[in-house]
Amino acid sequence: MIPTIEWKNGRVFMIDQRKLPFEEVFVEHTCYKNVADSIKKMVIRGAPAIGVAAAMGVALGISNLDDSENDPGGIFNEIIRVLGGTRPTAVNLFWALEEMKKVFKTHQTDIRLLKEKILEKALEIKNNDEKINRDIGKIGEIVLKKGDTVLTHCNAGSLATAGYGTALGVIRSANSSGKNISVIAGETRPFLQGARLTVWEMQKENIPVTLITDSMAGYLMSKGDIDLVIVGADRIALNGDTANKIGTYSIAVLTKFHNIPFYVAAPLSTIDPDSKSGLEIPIEERPGSEVRNFHGSQITPSNTQVYNPAFDITPFELITGIITENGIIRTDPEKKIKNMLKKKEY
Repeated sequence: MIPTIEWKNGRVFMIDQRKLPFEEVFVEHTCYKNVADSIKKMVIRGAPAIGVAAAMGVALGISNLDDSENDPGGIFNEIIRVLGGTRPTAVNLFWALEEMKKVFKTHQTDIRLLKEKILEKALEIKNNDEKINRDIGKIGEIVLKKGDTVLTHCNAGSLATAGYGTALGVIRSANSSGKNISVIAGETRPFLQGARLTVWEMQKENIPVTLITDSMAGYLMSKGDIDLVIVGADRIALNGDTANKIGTYSIAVLTKFHNIPFYVAAPLSTIDPDSKSGLEIPIEERPGSEVRNFHGSQITPSNTQVYNPAFDITPFELITGIITENGIIRTDPEKKIKNMLKKKEY
């Protein structure tokens, strides 16, 4: 697997996901504003990966401080503000920033030690993310039977994380166990994460994958061609309602009608205990140009009015289970989420 994000020689490197699958180009970042720009412009995307990028952005900003700086608080708060203003829905971003705030509070009086501890925490978040994804994969693979065909939406693979993936991590783990899982990838308009990224990841690992347009999912379900759906998440409310890439809700409704299991795979850091339900999850709206154009080519008049929400909300009642690193939540989500978060050590 090609690394999504890395820290090398005091700089942050990200594979530019906008250029995949045709070019494998890495973007070098030398300051936190560069990192924020890359998050906003989707050089890097996927909730867990955004969290890692935010942590590394803080580390980069602090590493550039002069050792004699006598008031790092103002600079630190500005770093947090800029990175926190990039994308509103993916809660991992804010979770990672809160983790960095804890480190700053403890070590702010010693700049040299602060730099060391902030970087140490950012790398810990990155390394833990890949381990957590592998745990999700091991726990989640029990929902898959040998020879199953799984529909996934958007990209919840290694590119959306620090490595291995959430929804695709479950598929990877199942195939490692010899279950011979096949994937159907929805293209995921308008940014084409499924067509460009999920297909690329699966082909890299020789996992059978078929690309469909988003509007084909119901037809395939009616024919019995889909055994299961697994998607990732950008934010999960306390009641289990889940924000994921736009189009996820439609798929969940279709699975309910066709009696097909619908699973969400996500780390506990994607759960927002402050959001009691999906009604409290902010939904990012992206530029209309993403819809007026198709991969660089204009497909409608430039003055066409566009509504372009990046995410939608799937109610927990449509979800068969939420696969986390601590187990699968199938019923009573609020109680189980609270218990899992109490036990979780970051």
